[in-house]
Amino acid sequence: MPLTTVLRGFTVWLLITPVLMVLAAWFQWDSSSAVVWQGLLETVLPEYTLTSLLLCLLVAIGVVSIGTVAAAAVTLFDFPGRKSLGWLLLLPLAMPAYVVAYAYTDFLQYSGPLQNWLRLQTGWQGALWPDVRSTWGAAVVLSLSLYPYVYLLCRSALAEHAPQLMEAARLLGAHLTRRIFSVALPLARPAIVAGLALAMMETLADFGVSSYFGVQTFSTGIYKAWLVMDNRVAAAQLSTFLLLMVALVLWLEYRSQSRLRFVTRRSASRTNESQALRLHGWHAMLAFVLCVLPVLLGFVIPLLIMGHALWMGNQQQVLPWKAFMGWFWNSLQLGGMSALLAVGLALLLAHGLRTRPTWWRRFSTQLAGLGYAIPGVVIVVGLLLPLAWLQQRWPDSGVGYWLTATLLGLLWAYLVRFIAVALQSIQSGYTRISRSTDESARMLGSSGHDVFWRVHWPLLRPAAASALLLVWVDVMKELPATLVLRPFNTDTLAVMAYQLARDERLGEAALPSLALVAAGLLPVLLMARAQKKSIEEPSQT
Repeated sequence: MPLTTVLRGFTVWLLITPVLMVLAAWFQWDSSSAVVWQGLLETVLPEYTLTSLLLCLLVAIGVVSIGTVAAAAVTLFDFPGRKSLGWLLLLPLAMPAYVVAYAYTDFLQYSGPLQNWLRLQTGWQGALWPDVRSTWGAAVVLSLSLYPYVYLLCRSALAEHAPQLMEAARLLGAHLTRRIFSVALPLARPAIVAGLALAMMETLADFGVSSYFGVQTFSTGIYKAWLVMDNRVAAAQLSTFLLLMVALVLWLEYRSQSRLRFVTRRSASRTNESQALRLHGWHAMLAFVLCVLPVLLGFVIPLLIMGHALWMGNQQQVLPWKAFMGWFWNSLQLGGMSALLAVGLALLLAHGLRTRPTWWRRFSTQLAGLGYAIPGVVIVVGLLLPLAWLQQRWPDSGVGYWLTATLLGLLWAYLVRFIAVALQSIQSGYTRISRSTDESARMLGSSGHDVFWRVHWPLLRPAAASALLLVWVDVMKELPATLVLRPFNTDTLAVMAYQLARDERLGEAALPSLALVAAGLLPVLLMARAQKKSIEEPSQT
């Protein structure tokens, strides 16, 4: 059997093992498990379920409302500032949701500067609004951070045919409201559902916002079952409920993606009659305000709050600059190693699928990419559960040391979680390489490996570089897996931002938080550059 085939099989096994271990936890059912589950059913499980569903519902309303309105405004209409807002609306992707939570908690809480100033001006003695650390507060923060998923896909769908069909509807006598709600938005409905599915998966996977706000979701419940209750089996069994919810969201995304083909074919030609509708007066002002508000609330204001906290901390000389360099180096090191491994394994899987596109290779590649939809806390449970079993059977094997006292376990979790990002980029690069190119290379005497190194790799370099950057930044922002699996003295920017903010040391937490935002800006700016044409084309045809 060829070595590359063995490596591909081992890679797929490595990436799906954590999920299989979580599902296998139900085979460890015994009388003690029944007692534990009776206690969970009587106490926290109903709250975990209801809170997770409520949070998903509120976030769904938020991201669909914000993302759809913004996408429709910048695609269907022309108003001052439209081109700039087209990419500015992507900026909240660079701001981790837990950083937004830190900023607004400090600014809006009872003892925060805004309420103190308002009480001073009005003489009011009590709280001026409900505590931001609540389910509704978490929903607002996640909505402001995740709406770009809906915005991106909805904008791409609307840019394809909506302007032309809206013009045709206008010529048939339909008024503007009907053209938007009966023509444009139905075209974008599959894209909206696909973006919503991505936002829902991120909501279910969230740990930083829910934990910081004290919201009892499945992610925080799994973490508590493992570390507080010290019950690995219960944590794994709780993880299966979260996996079921993720599977439902994946099914919805699959259905929406199957319908996207009807709205993603670009028209062969565009005429001047398909230009975006020019707005004037208060209509233009309204469109501008609706697009500016998400950018202000999701990026600019949190950035200013954290910047002010950083400045105040620097004035008081409490900023841990020396320790910060260690956190920064650890984050860069983990991100770089994970990104290189992820891109290398993605190239291995994608090249194997390219050379022999059998059903099994397609299926195994899809399995390998499922980890991105799985919450980090579930991956952690899936890694540590078999480790505990191995330690009980062979206590002197040293397996526990290699997976928890070194970087191996953490790198494994990162690969399971983020190899899908690299796979998507590499496979996208392969779609731009014609099959006739491979056939021509073989006719000239090149073997399989020569075809890859001489033909594929030079053409895949841009896609590989994009994959490397995306995985690198995602690893730097990952919180739950790093929080549990990191070895001693391997604190990262994400972990220290969480711990310092939890200890109400926002001035110190601002330093690693802003470093994460700066790192996140790189892929967002690249994405904005790639998406620029979809904003400009309607007005340039």
